[in-house]
Amino acid sequence: MFDFGIIPPAMFLGMVIFMLYGFPVAFSLAAVGLFFGIIGIATGHFSEAFLQALPLRFFGIVSNDLLLAIPFFTFMGAVLERCGLAEDLLEGTGKLFGGIPGGLAYAVILVGAVLGAITGTVAASVITMGVISLPIMLRYGYSPRLATGVIAASGTITQVIPPSLVLVVLADQLGRSVGDMYLGAIGPSILQVTIFVLFILVMSIIRPKSMPPLPKEVRGDLNWALLAKVLMGMVPSIVLIFLVLGTIFMGLATPTEAGALGVVGAMLLAALHRRLTWPLIREAMTSTTHITSMVVMILIGSTCFSLVFQGMDGSRWIEHMLSGIPGGPVGFLIFVNIFIFVLAFFLDFFEIAFIVIPMLAPVASSLGIDLIWFGVLICVNMQTSFMHPPFGFALFYLRSIASKDVKTSDIYMGALPWVGMQIILVAIVIFWPQSVTYWLDHGPKVDPNSIKIEVPGFGGQLGLPPLGGGGNGAPQLPGLALPPLNGLPGSPPPAK
Repeated sequence: MFDFGIIPPAMFLGMVIFMLYGFPVAFSLAAVGLFFGIIGIATGHFSEAFLQALPLRFFGIVSNDLLLAIPFFTFMGAVLERCGLAEDLLEGTGKLFGGIPGGLAYAVILVGAVLGAITGTVAASVITMGVISLPIMLRYGYSPRLATGVIAASGTITQVIPPSLVLVVLADQLGRSVGDMYLGAIGPSILQVTIFVLFILVMSIIRPKSMPPLPKEVRGDLNWALLAKVLMGMVPSIVLIFLVLGTIFMGLATPTEAGALGVVGAMLLAALHRRLTWPLIREAMTSTTHITSMVVMILIGSTCFSLVFQGMDGSRWIEHMLSGIPGGPVGFLIFVNIFIFVLAFFLDFFEIAFIVIPMLAPVASSLGIDLIWFGVLICVNMQTSFMHPPFGFALFYLRSIASKDVKTSDIYMGALPWVGMQIILVAIVIFWPQSVTYWLDHGPKVDPNSIKIEVPGFGGQLGLPPLGGGGNGAPQLPGLALPPLNGLPGSPPPAK
């Protein structure tokens, strides 16, 4: 048994108390970290040398090129939210499927997936689809619970579908490639959309009166003109999706560069809709500034907390506590997902990613769990943070734009089946890892040990030992012992 003392559990408990009390997360984390750091120095459990690393860590955060993808994707989503693309997609797709029971629900799910792939933000998807489709669905006889549930759930698909901001943040915290995280999320994204569509299909058979087809005078005749309208809405979206994701998957651009390309594409789409105005750009920039500032401040606060927590051997305490859970890796994954599901009642995905993931990642790695699979699994789970009552943000967004005729109880009750379907996807990803790893296994592979370096003047090849010989990715050269880089205070973040 290891004796970790009382300070790591007290730090964790103090963090939880501050969160529940409602203090701003960034300042709560920094305050708890510094307070216990002072206590640790006074009691001899913590070295003040660790605190000297804080300025270097702060500089590492603000100079991290990967985090530039967050403002780019946020700005792209803010522009697209106001350029009229969603209106065209929903109108055309709704008329295309409107002749069958549940046609509008199918349209909302499909358009939600497309918007998720080009905006990356839940708020934009839920609010846009709610404003456009909710009045129409209610007007033509849809059940309020079904209508609000499908709109909220289709908006949260954005969390999993690349270029999700959640995947960017998780990749940074897990020290993995954003491109690999995006590839791993393809399978769960397809499964989630399929599960939602199958649910609507079953409900349209069991309870067709809860989702009647649109009257013919509303949807019009299915003709080439309608198909052309749908294609005109889809083609620019597909081009933008390729511009953002295709360049990452093909290795032509980093996530940050792809985000910049996405901003250019979003502005071009807004110009095509004749809505590219200075007020639109100003509003998008304001929204982007707020979100980016929040993310950076939370990350700075979590850095203060995690530095002291690790200096107190808190990470070893967490690892020792969780690695003994019965059931091995599967038992650990089940426990972690239940834990995060409960946390999501009180914290949003940024807070969970910056606070909890750094504690769990070492345990997952020690159990032999692939961190890409682990990150995508957590991302799927964190969808529920937007959906489950009473604190789901997607439900708040929907309540803010729904008419007074729609009861809050209907919004909450309508969300429950969709939360259940999201939990089903969590179980599928746990027990079928190939749903994540399939796309990774079929990607290009390079064996670092097969790389040969030709150095002029040395008569040929420079013989280097295997890159994995030094631990933590550092080469072990003869006569030179390199310490683990991630064990030093202020060490740079792992290369992406």
